[in-house]
Amino acid sequence: MLIPRSLKTEYAVQPLGVDVPRPRFSWVVEAPGYGATQAAYQVLVASAPELLTPERADVWDSGRVESARTFGIAYDGPAAARTRYHWTVRLWPTDDAADGAGDEGGVWAEPSWFETGLLAEGFGNAQWIGGVTDSAPLLRRAFTVDGTVRRARLYASGLGYADLRLNGSAVSDAVLDPGFTAYDHTVLYGTQDVTALLAAGDNVVGAELGRGFFGLTSVNVWRWHDTPWTADPRLIARLVIEYDDGRVDEVVTDETWRITGGPTLSDSLYLGETYDARRALPGWDAAGFDDSSWAPTQVVEAPRGTLKAQAHEPIRVIETVDPVEVTEVRPGVWIADFGRTVAGWTRLTVTAEAGTTISLTHGETVADGNVVARNVHVDGDRIQRDEYIAAGTGVETWEPRFSYKGFRYVQLEGAPAQLEMRVVNSDVASATTFESSQAPYEQFERAMRRTILSNLHGIPTDTPYFEKNGWTGDAQVGAPTMLATLDLARFFTKWLGDIRDSQADSGQLPVIVPTSGWGFTDLSPATEWPTVYPFLLREMYRWYGDDRLLREHWDSLTRYLAWELGRVEDGLSVSVLGDWLPPGFGDGPAPEDRRLTGTAYLYRALVVAAEIGSLIGEPNDFRKAAAELADGLNRAFLDRDAGCYRSAQDPDYRQTSNAVPLAFGIVPDDMVSRVAAGLAADVEARGFHLNTGCLGVGVLLPVLTKYGYGEVATKVALQRSYPSWGYWFDLGADTMWEKWEDDSRSRNHYFQGTVVQWIFENVAGLRVIDAGGERIVVRPDARDEVDAASIRTETIRGRVTVSWQQTGRVLSLDVQVPVGTTAEVHVPSARASDVDAVPQSFAGSPSYDEGYTVYTVGAGKWSFTSRSAS
Repeated sequence: MLIPRSLKTEYAVQPLGVDVPRPRFSWVVEAPGYGATQAAYQVLVASAPELLTPERADVWDSGRVESARTFGIAYDGPAAARTRYHWTVRLWPTDDAADGAGDEGGVWAEPSWFETGLLAEGFGNAQWIGGVTDSAPLLRRAFTVDGTVRRARLYASGLGYADLRLNGSAVSDAVLDPGFTAYDHTVLYGTQDVTALLAAGDNVVGAELGRGFFGLTSVNVWRWHDTPWTADPRLIARLVIEYDDGRVDEVVTDETWRITGGPTLSDSLYLGETYDARRALPGWDAAGFDDSSWAPTQVVEAPRGTLKAQAHEPIRVIETVDPVEVTEVRPGVWIADFGRTVAGWTRLTVTAEAGTTISLTHGETVADGNVVARNVHVDGDRIQRDEYIAAGTGVETWEPRFSYKGFRYVQLEGAPAQLEMRVVNSDVASATTFESSQAPYEQFERAMRRTILSNLHGIPTDTPYFEKNGWTGDAQVGAPTMLATLDLARFFTKWLGDIRDSQADSGQLPVIVPTSGWGFTDLSPATEWPTVYPFLLREMYRWYGDDRLLREHWDSLTRYLAWELGRVEDGLSVSVLGDWLPPGFGDGPAPEDRRLTGTAYLYRALVVAAEIGSLIGEPNDFRKAAAELADGLNRAFLDRDAGCYRSAQDPDYRQTSNAVPLAFGIVPDDMVSRVAAGLAADVEARGFHLNTGCLGVGVLLPVLTKYGYGEVATKVALQRSYPSWGYWFDLGADTMWEKWEDDSRSRNHYFQGTVVQWIFENVAGLRVIDAGGERIVVRPDARDEVDAASIRTETIRGRVTVSWQQTGRVLSLDVQVPVGTTAEVHVPSARASDVDAVPQSFAGSPSYDEGYTVYTVGAGKWSFTSRSAS
């Protein structure tokens, strides 16, 4: 019996505010036994739970659909705005008779639902409102509820951020909301169920607005203070109240709202916030408050961007952490060490006289008795500093709402106080857990996970401390590890939209996304950065099988690649960044000719674009263009006599210059073994140290392992002296750093931490190959210095687990494969006869390939034992 579980709509469980006209369904299939496959499905959609039966489904019945697909199933029924639809699904296995389902199919799934957003209906009569205030504005509107409320929804967008309130309560636990976008193209709105917050009689809806990137005034090199959209905060909202008797009332933003300046005197993503508690207005967001002294709001110009429902996960306070140590470093100055490096802010609890200013300076390091908080890219002398001015009313508690910081330490001045760390990031779900007998591998995985999460705030940033920018190159090298660690289906779908929005008319993409306009000529062109566009699209298909995404972006993708190909010179792509921050090169790129990596990354971009075109039936010449680039790269940089790649700018051996062509399949067949051997020899000559920056670090160990130098890769991974990950952790690191040196300016930067991809794929041995995990390879081929490892990953098809343990020459390997996935399991062994499979009757006959007995198996739980693993 096939049982559908984990029903989702557009990758979400019971989502509110779905603005997709034909939302897609997905489910995970649970099946006992081995080799089960889905042959058909039937989806029912109804307007109410009681109508969700085969006899009464009143909205849509897909009928029996002959398909093994369990995701990307497009709803093909009517879709009215602001409507909840209930749905369920049943399945047929490949062999109906064996399943006992017959023509009736299997059991129906536990029903789920989705609720549409505003769709084409839009915000109706609501207008963008704001006004001139001397601080962060407070806006409110009183209204009356005169009946029994059946359902109430608040649709709202406050720019840059909005803290939305209803009758004194927050309407959600989202913070720094809505998500950051290129506001001249897209503006996001949120949907909140506020039914339980309404009361009979008088009610009030209100908002406090922060600046975010929309209204940033802090002068900075990326020009966020001077964008095409820069303006003062503003709000649009539509509250729809449905009564049991069928009436519908609406409260919309217009000139009847009231506005005043609140207690938040200033807010900046880079400089922090100043809050004067003496200006607090208790009850301003509740009924009965006298707002007669407030000014009427003004209707203001609407942002140029199109309003769209926010579909990705909101940013939330994920965890609250007490300091591990608080030290008074001098009279009246304390430093709190929270024992971990994160993104977020500090919650303050203090008792002080009215007018006392308490300052909180956030940083990742301490030097000379002070928390280090410097940012050479931003004007101002209060980087990452919050200030609280006490009201003098007793115990006071406060935390910021419109800025976040990267920090481990907080310097407290002004008065003794209790401090708590608030960990803040996009609330994405974990996809993977990993364990190993080699403690550093677990340490690296935890550190990389924390680093990735610290850099998820609606966009994938480079560092929460300094820039908070969406550097495309960082996501390029980090995406495989990020997708293997977390469920980023909705998050990266959103950011891919940001990439498309940031495209110039010429087709060019900037190096940061979104952008103020910076990054088209500044540190650009840098081919290795924006080629993330086709690569990430392809990765989204690999992990989630998302072909709709490929189609939606095809035109923009081809325009971008046409721009890249149009600037190729002498068969090479010119780039100004290259292998950023290798050991010993300060704050810049490696010395080699950057056309080498620029051309290699454009080659890979063209190859994956060709694959995308094939998947969606779009003819193209990208493979031909890629082959021409490979020829150009090899002519310019491959020294056949020496068996390595090098450039005239730096004739010394560079690991990235050789690892990247090997990883991308550019090296001519007759030279592969020599180039790989040369790479391994250089690593060994350096005392098993890497010599790579952000581009090379993620491919070095997989390439060494692939070509038979797994022991060399292991020694690099477990190295403790500079430059290495172990070097960082011996210095007290708990996250990945930007630079290999001990003076790294950022200590929460994931682009050098991609060793974790190798740990997942080669140590644990799990490789998701394609089409949402339709095919996986299990091959633990980096087992030196480790006795056991296990990984569990939630794919869109279901759970995959790999667990192995070796004692002497005996290795046991357990694999769980979900329905819809085929696993190619490579069991380490000297010969096929040394391997036992359970259950053998379903495992079939294996093949043998250079030290591995290879089984191809379908759904089920499999156990393999090798008596000759080495």
